[in-house]
Amino acid sequence: MNPRQKAEYHEQKNLSPYAAKSADTKGRKHQMQPCDIRTEYQKDRDRITHSKAFRRLMHKTQVFISPEGDHYRTRLTHTLEVAQIARTIARALRLNEDLTEAIALGHDLGHTPFGHTGEDALDVLVPGGFRHNIQSVRVVEKLENSGLGLNLTFEVLDGILNHRTECTPATLEGKIVQTSDKIAYMMHDIDDAMRAKIIQPGDIPSHITDTLGQTSIKSIDLLVRSMIETSFEKNEIALPQDLAAVLKDLRSYLFETVYANQLHQKERGKIQGMLKLLYEHYISKPEEMPEDIMARVNTGKSDISRAVADYIAGMTDRFAMKRFEEIFMPAAWEH
Repeated sequence: MNPRQKAEYHEQKNLSPYAAKSADTKGRKHQMQPCDIRTEYQKDRDRITHSKAFRRLMHKTQVFISPEGDHYRTRLTHTLEVAQIARTIARALRLNEDLTEAIALGHDLGHTPFGHTGEDALDVLVPGGFRHNIQSVRVVEKLENSGLGLNLTFEVLDGILNHRTECTPATLEGKIVQTSDKIAYMMHDIDDAMRAKIIQPGDIPSHITDTLGQTSIKSIDLLVRSMIETSFEKNEIALPQDLAAVLKDLRSYLFETVYANQLHQKERGKIQGMLKLLYEHYISKPEEMPEDIMARVNTGKSDISRAVADYIAGMTDRFAMKRFEEIFMPAAWEH
């Protein structure tokens, strides 16, 4: 047996009966020759990690727009934190770690610059709306690899598409990423909010801290352990009802206190105005977009509005600001 076949045999013998086995994948849209070394999900993980969209996550906002400190989360660090939490849970439940990691690493590839502020701006501007989970699938199917896409397996695509709270992933591995995403962003947004002095340690409602603990490390540990205990040897992924209720309360608190913070909202308005001007500019002058984006328009694969959305959504924070400055700000005279 080659290394891939040995790995597939290990999965069949040792993983939970509820795990998604790489040898049993529903496959890819375009059939590929199996790798001698890597399983199908390992191949997907590597394709995502080596993609341009993955590298751009390093310079995309998580929550706080253009933070000056070195320790604020970016979309990339958030993605890695989700992958770490999700793999820990998958390993303990004897589910497929490689599938879990691939979904986690790809779940935010379609996120806009400036976090959900950018997503909300494009959602208003683009006919048919804009959702980052749908855009993430579009990135890996139509935009990456010079428009050829990454040709990922059904299970990875499904997990990426359905990682939002209101969705239902087809695999337990996808459900792990869905919950790990919430755990990661809520706990770490608290850290960043305290770093920004938007909230103080004693500000969080006591019934939340009494249940989850006073630090993000303790909270994550509790939630991960509880999720494993509740889901062990079951065909489901769930938190105990009391912890799920507290997590819901924490999410509401963050929206009211952090995401709706007056300073944050002021910057949010600026970002939305900037992206609106960029969108309108490229709608009127699409020839200024890169050749690969325009090629999709010229071949009928995209209409102008979706192509402009693809271009703006793929920008990093600093590139969006640079393009705005070049287009709308007067250049200094040189003597």
